[in-house]
Amino acid sequence: MMRNRRDFLRNLGLSAAALPFVAGLPSLQAAEAAARRQRLIIVFSPNGTLPPYFWQDEPGPLEELKAILQPLAGFKERMLMLKGLSNQIRGDGDSHQRGISCLLTGIELLPGNIQGGSHTPAGWANGISIDQEIRNFLQNNPDTRTRFGSLEFGVAVPDRADNWTRMVYAGANKPLAPIDDPYQMLNKLYGQRKDQATLASLLDDVREDLRKVSSRISAEDRQRLKDHLELVRAMESGLKRSGEEEELAHPEPKLDPNIELVNDNTPEVSRMQIDLLVNSLANDMCRVATLQYMRSVGQTRMRWLDVQEGHHQLSHEPDKNKEAQEKLLRINKWFAGEVAYLARKLDNLPEPGAEGSMLDHTTIVWTNELGKGSSHTHNNIPFLLLGGGAGFRMGLSHDYGGQPHNRLLMSLAHSFGHHVKSFGNKKHSRGEPLKLA
Repeated sequence: MMRNRRDFLRNLGLSAAALPFVAGLPSLQAAEAAARRQRLIIVFSPNGTLPPYFWQDEPGPLEELKAILQPLAGFKERMLMLKGLSNQIRGDGDSHQRGISCLLTGIELLPGNIQGGSHTPAGWANGISIDQEIRNFLQNNPDTRTRFGSLEFGVAVPDRADNWTRMVYAGANKPLAPIDDPYQMLNKLYGQRKDQATLASLLDDVREDLRKVSSRISAEDRQRLKDHLELVRAMESGLKRSGEEEELAHPEPKLDPNIELVNDNTPEVSRMQIDLLVNSLANDMCRVATLQYMRSVGQTRMRWLDVQEGHHQLSHEPDKNKEAQEKLLRINKWFAGEVAYLARKLDNLPEPGAEGSMLDHTTIVWTNELGKGSSHTHNNIPFLLLGGGAGFRMGLSHDYGGQPHNRLLMSLAHSFGHHVKSFGNKKHSRGEPLKLA
């Protein structure tokens, strides 16, 4: 489909620069029937959760959400809480290293020289992550192939290439770094410019092409294109202004992890990244995306929440430290609010060429490398699913009593029609995937 769609659009006399703006419009797709746009977004936040403020008390229909999840209350009927899933991967590396690098791969770390905690040193993960497995499956089908296949977004991820900072793997020993600079992501999506100071308007380059297209598309697609162009224009203006004021520059990327800081503009960067993520999905640039906040063992100091201490430091405070618990509650609730913003953006956009909203055709998975930060446990890893893309039965809370999380990874693949018999460590993939439909 992707090759035919590109040929079709070029036959209209459009330049290559215009393709990112119009390739996803149903009115301009080639004559063959388009496959359903099923999508997956995996969101990561670090250092564990606060179980009493996250998990529902009993399995069954989702009741009133606990404090961390209150920002998501409006999506309760479209959420699925999966308790009792454990990362059972053992071997080299500390709990944080195995927590993030085995989270989506479900397989051991290779031997290496990255020393963590008091555990043995380790290298990268020994297998592909589930997002890339699904990406490759979709890219191998011409009806579901997209320009990028997947996009990896980051927010305040330090420029440190180690197994505390990577959760996405193209294969064994092949970590993929997220892009945490909105300007770089804008360049990736719409074409390289020399630098922020000389950023020429992308829209000026394609104005004539877009004028020609506007007369050949439906009213719905004209509105969709208008919204798309307005977002890119706003992003350009915001990035130019930020470049002049140097507001978006993160501190030196190779700070010692014990004193790692992130500028107070992180909330602004987060919203920019989410806007770009949704825009790329809406225009069918990819159908798989990841959004990684910070890193495992991250010491981000969230001053915008009036939290001066490092996140990882707080996560190790005992439960009886009420001040630390209240600050951790603020931190985790902020992450939930960003997931809610992502869900609302998707829900406010009609699904191109189909009924419902984009959220109805997208599965968001919000997860973490630890069940509880202070104990470094890999039991009860937080897995919260949101949206209708996978066809799972929503509005429920399940407790799987310690089942390997590999079974969930298999379920995600199966929901896309990719019926893998195992994923990651085969010992932990035995049996059927989780039955969530």
